[in-house]
Amino acid sequence: MLNHLEHFFPKDFDEAQIAKAKTLFYKKLSLFAHDFYRGKMMTLPKVPIESLNWFNAWYTPGVSAISTTIRDDNNRSFQLSNRSNTVAVVSDSTRVLGDGDCTPPGGLGVMEGKALIMKYLGGIDATALCIDSRDENGEHQAQKIIDFVKMVQPSFGAVNLEDISQPNCFRVLDELREACDIPVWHDDAQGTACVTLAGVLNALKIVGKRLEDVKIVLYGSGAANCSIARLMMEDGAKPENIILFDSKEALHKNRSRYANDPRYYPQWNLCQITNPQCINTEEEAFKGADVLVALSKPGPDTIKPEWISLMAEKAIVFVCANPVPEIYPHVAKAAGAHIVATGRGDFPNQVNNSVCFPSILKGTLLVSSRKITDEMAVCAAHAIADFAERQGITTEHIMPTMMDSALFPEVAAAVGECAVKAGLARTPLTRSEIHELAKRDIDETHRIMDLLVNENIIQRFPETEIKRILEEVVTAIRN
Repeated sequence: MLNHLEHFFPKDFDEAQIAKAKTLFYKKLSLFAHDFYRGKMMTLPKVPIESLNWFNAWYTPGVSAISTTIRDDNNRSFQLSNRSNTVAVVSDSTRVLGDGDCTPPGGLGVMEGKALIMKYLGGIDATALCIDSRDENGEHQAQKIIDFVKMVQPSFGAVNLEDISQPNCFRVLDELREACDIPVWHDDAQGTACVTLAGVLNALKIVGKRLEDVKIVLYGSGAANCSIARLMMEDGAKPENIILFDSKEALHKNRSRYANDPRYYPQWNLCQITNPQCINTEEEAFKGADVLVALSKPGPDTIKPEWISLMAEKAIVFVCANPVPEIYPHVAKAAGAHIVATGRGDFPNQVNNSVCFPSILKGTLLVSSRKITDEMAVCAAHAIADFAERQGITTEHIMPTMMDSALFPEVAAAVGECAVKAGLARTPLTRSEIHELAKRDIDETHRIMDLLVNENIIQRFPETEIKRILEEVVTAIRN
């Protein structure tokens, strides 16, 4: 039923009503389904227990040999435990989706969701760790998150940071990337940057333009757009062709807010190398722009149609705020946009982190990489773009989706190979070996889940409840 949800909305609903109805429906369904299943993750063993004597090997006295072997060579922990396939999903829950500070346990739904996606799409075992980063005065401290991750890193093969508010998110990521001996990945920033770059690359192919030639407006200067700017420049975009906006005005070398506040050093770095003309207004910035990437305040009126109309011919518009994009796609197209992408799956060209982070993390885990570099993220973006191009890209289809299962082993193989070439891998494997292992683990996960559902160990969600929720939503939207 969920696969054809649009068929169940009344015919007289317009696009805005359908978008609102879907958002309300999935919120209501989510609350009911989480209560029904009591969360969405559990732990299962990966070894057989054919007799009680096996506990003597899995636990004491036999396991002493594991402890002493790892004591003498910590790298053996990646072969003798599940560390090489385990990710910590760490958050202080201060910026949970669009809901802001949800208190530490308030982030569990999102972090478990991240773990579910990692398992289903990457065959990765992930653990949600929502932590309290407040000091005695109730202020959230970056140092607390940094110290926590440093302490738990011996138990994990990688760390995924999530939903940490700025400016703490910048310092936490940058310090941990340097300090830790395992990959630390901030999906809100790096994952968004990776998939956005992939989508922009394919959109540029369609319109016949090159990244190094285009004028780019980045609307919003948070962790995501700062990372997008960095990855785009890593891949050839010219900084003088990029203009970023915060909630006040454009970033440039005269912005004293960033010059005088060291917490916002990523923005200040960008102030000094982008927008050399010191353009301030949207009208000036949008004039002749080829690409817009908006990750700012949810719309639908954040981006004005008249700004879109100032853009160059065959303009590319990414409006990725959730739950409502900064401008609705049909409005952007009416104003002159040629290709429009959003963060939502109910519009064409969804820019979704889920097509990158499971495979990026899987590739790094399989080779036990020590880092995830910007070069590896760019490599993943090109692998995603190339996969979609082989499928056939159009103005309405520039990105793969989460259901393109063949994508994930390919991206994992590309990223793992990049780590090996960079000398970051503890376990150097060939590209074909990484691909084979990734595919094996993902296929195994799907078989296990099918078995659990078919045996009714995991119950199917009742369709009667889906219909009831849908009826409630339609009534609410009409009223």
